[in-house]
Amino acid sequence: MKKALSLLLAGALMAGMAGCGGGGTTESQAPAESQAASGGKVVKIGVFEPSTGDSASGGKKETLGMQYANQETPTVEVGGETYQVQLVYADNGSTTDKAPSAASQLVSEGVALVLGSYGSGVSIAGGPKFEEAGLAAIGVTCTNPNVTAGNDYYFRICFLDPFQGTVLANFAQEKFSAQTAYCLGETGNEYDQGLITFFEQAFTAAGGKVVKDSFPTNNSDFTTYLNKAKEAGADVIFTPVSIAYATQIISQASSLGITAPFLGSDTLDDNMVLDAAKDTDVQLYVSTFYQEGGSPDFDEGVKNYINSNADAKAANGGNDTIAAVTAMGYDAYYVALEAMKAAGSVDPADIKAALPGVSYDKGVSGAIAFDDVGDAVRDTAYIKHSTNTGSWELETVQTVK
Repeated sequence: MKKALSLLLAGALMAGMAGCGGGGTTESQAPAESQAASGGKVVKIGVFEPSTGDSASGGKKETLGMQYANQETPTVEVGGETYQVQLVYADNGSTTDKAPSAASQLVSEGVALVLGSYGSGVSIAGGPKFEEAGLAAIGVTCTNPNVTAGNDYYFRICFLDPFQGTVLANFAQEKFSAQTAYCLGETGNEYDQGLITFFEQAFTAAGGKVVKDSFPTNNSDFTTYLNKAKEAGADVIFTPVSIAYATQIISQASSLGITAPFLGSDTLDDNMVLDAAKDTDVQLYVSTFYQEGGSPDFDEGVKNYINSNADAKAANGGNDTIAAVTAMGYDAYYVALEAMKAAGSVDPADIKAALPGVSYDKGVSGAIAFDDVGDAVRDTAYIKHSTNTGSWELETVQTVK
């Protein structure tokens, strides 16, 4: 009965996600615990994710992992009492303009802590609102260093872009003996431009040459850029862009007969990108946090969840391919529960004080602990490639000491 109720709750919450982005702007925080209709205690976890905009596909998949974890473990024992865990959603719209109001909405909802976001730019934009409210946030896959820099209230469980950029630069030179790399990102996008900088530093330090370009927001024709990559004699093309841009770039590259391999960051680890590469000759490699098969029990459970829930399947792009961000959202939920247990309280201040010392060694994406900045202690990335038949295949596991 409990499982059935949880499934109904997850479905109702999923259906309501798209309407959560309006957002109040009240900065005063309501109590972090409340009473359930049944009389039991409730603790709220904020879900700060995009369900609309360019990053909606990734945000929905990241949220899916949290929802599955919430169905699997709907309660938490804190300080000798049992709390029902309620996920509260705010759509940050994939934009830095909408992120602050979405963050303020969660503050006004009285959540105990926040999970998210998919997308570094929105995390950076919303972070000050959480800091002002004394509310801890746990980033899931927001990899730009500026998410936690200068904000004591933001933590995260993913690797960072200096690491990811170096991993991909090393891979380009080890796998393809690449001497020239063409790098393409969106103008003004902190995630794109930051990763390109870190890639360039590592690639040129090893003797390579980088040619860089930026395209304007809402660009849809990438022909000029792709032809420039050809003319530059690029051995690889590095484009750490949003899912929406990546699908267009890959489709257009196929039409132009681009033969240079494409390297993508964790944002390209998405089944919409797989669909764009399907039945093409485009060589696509991405760095990511998890590869299906890494935790068989998790894989089986989340696939069953997706296939038994029409809303979950729609959020996952219509199939049951497991995205790395889903595994990360799942792990983030359990880190949040560990933080409450360690605090012995659901008070936001107590949870924030406990977070630096929290470790979680049962993560499906690996053991999780924080350094003195609040960043995850991570030294491993998965590199996988598109089979061009609609699936990923693990290429290698890469580390940087």
